[in-house]
Amino acid sequence: MAAVGVGLYRAASPIVSRFPGAILLSAVIGACLLVWLHALVFAYVDLRILGPAAAQGLTPAQPPGYFHPTTWGLPPSTISSLLEQAGGAPAAIRGLLQYLLWPLQFGIVRDFIILGAIFGLFNIIPIYAIWWERKVAGRIQSRLGPMRVGGWHGWSQSIADGIKLLLKEDLIPKGADAALFRLAPYLAIIPAALGFVALPFGTTYVFRELDVALIFILGVLGIEVVGVILAGWASNNKWSVYGAMREACQMVSYEIPMGMALLVPIIAVGSLSLRKVGDVQADGWFSWLAFQSPFACVAFVSYYIASLASCKRAPFDLPEAESELVAGFHTEYSGIRWSFFFFAEYAAMFIVSGLAAILFLGAWHSPLPAAWGEGIANAMPNHPVLAQGIKGVLFSGPIWFLLKCVFFLYVQMWLRWTLPRIRIDQVLYGCVQVLLPLTMLLVLGQTLWVWATTSGSRGWSVVDAIANGIAGGIGALFAVSFAAIAMYGFYHRRRLVGNLVVDALPGA
Repeated sequence: MAAVGVGLYRAASPIVSRFPGAILLSAVIGACLLVWLHALVFAYVDLRILGPAAAQGLTPAQPPGYFHPTTWGLPPSTISSLLEQAGGAPAAIRGLLQYLLWPLQFGIVRDFIILGAIFGLFNIIPIYAIWWERKVAGRIQSRLGPMRVGGWHGWSQSIADGIKLLLKEDLIPKGADAALFRLAPYLAIIPAALGFVALPFGTTYVFRELDVALIFILGVLGIEVVGVILAGWASNNKWSVYGAMREACQMVSYEIPMGMALLVPIIAVGSLSLRKVGDVQADGWFSWLAFQSPFACVAFVSYYIASLASCKRAPFDLPEAESELVAGFHTEYSGIRWSFFFFAEYAAMFIVSGLAAILFLGAWHSPLPAAWGEGIANAMPNHPVLAQGIKGVLFSGPIWFLLKCVFFLYVQMWLRWTLPRIRIDQVLYGCVQVLLPLTMLLVLGQTLWVWATTSGSRGWSVVDAIANGIAGGIGALFAVSFAAIAMYGFYHRRRLVGNLVVDALPGA
């Protein structure tokens, strides 16, 4: 296996080094198409097999006394006859499809397929984000960051680090509580993985649609603090205990203003379902909830600040605080267990970024009204797949959701390598005496705003429209300014000092 891996690496390195951008773009497009394809296959099974079967009164076969999977559900022969009735598939292809599509009639099989995709995304996000943060840190400090492993910009540095961590010895300090020491990393990483179960990537791209999805996600993310406290306590190390105490104070404190800030868009929509919250923002830029009222706009900023503290990100990284506590609560951890804490942190960063996108900034919708996409789809009745693709790329789809999440991930990295760490007393002061009373006022103000705008008063309708226009205009100004500054910096990047003025390797 090792020889095969080395051979594949040597064969792929020249290709990756020569066409890095095309390969990255192709991988993103391929992943999106793969997700879309599985949704189309599921819909095909429902429309061409399960639907006609129910209409014709065909009942699934009952399993006999012995184990034989093909006697469960609709047998392959029945599926073949239904495909023949639907038309469009030759006999040879139907003979293969009847066995390939047979498992997809069972919900548990579909759940395992989707869970596999979620688990893959859960692993890819931290691997990519760790590499990306090292590159962002390097650029901010006039360095290049990883450049060697894999060729193009050290793209496989995180993979190499993961292999190294798998091979490192798993140490447990003398005097530590071995059972709790082993348990803590799992209590940190499992809640972060569970958050993806109820996080919608689109109107239909969600593993479980929950009416209380927001409460579920906030609840499971709050369990992570238990893993951190256990890690610090079980390590039998005073620096680890200090880090765990800071984490307990910080996360428990900032969860309150973070939750209250999220109540502002919930009050505006009237539902805890994240899918419903996303769907009400389908009418373009000015329908995004962050621009619906002055209180929602301020609530978005408050939530994002509180989410930094909840994810232990700078300037709120007191639980780790390398300059004071060595590494904080995970000082004594090594090997793969040490990496679990970082996987949990970066996964939580993605989830809170996703909540920011869904609850404030249009969810999976583009700044263009989704109704335009419906118009294009209606104008192309003979090309439904092409019309759906255009709609998903330009107007509404998981791609837009992922782009927004990646942007907020970048902002978190940007802030980490820009702002200095603040003291623990300043952390708690900012929560108890600034964010907490501010979010309480925002909830009250949003409640009164919704009551006034829904009362039917013509004057308040005019005020609401004016406020929506001003907030949307300010948001558009920020977006355009950010893009302009980024383009200016990229165009003048050779004026920077340090190693960035030269190409240390091709593609630098």
